[in-house]
Amino acid sequence: MYTTNIIEGVNRQFRKVTKTKSTFPSDESLLKMLYLSSQNIIKKCTMKYKNWDSIYNQLSIYFEGIL
Repeated sequence: MYTTNIIEGVNRQFRKVTKTKSTFPSDESLLKMLYLSSQNIIKKCTMKYKNWDSIYNQLSIYFEGIL
């Protein structure tokens, strides 16, 4: 239950960002937008979440070549 609320919150933030732009020129541009929004979400976080460091490291490896 606790983790589900966190994931739903992140998904809500992603929808908020992508809702304003109806189309993306490429898949890479969408990935960049999601990556940058995840960086903003991280800045807003005030609580420490279990295993977030591990998740963040995996995301930074996955999105390394995009930025």
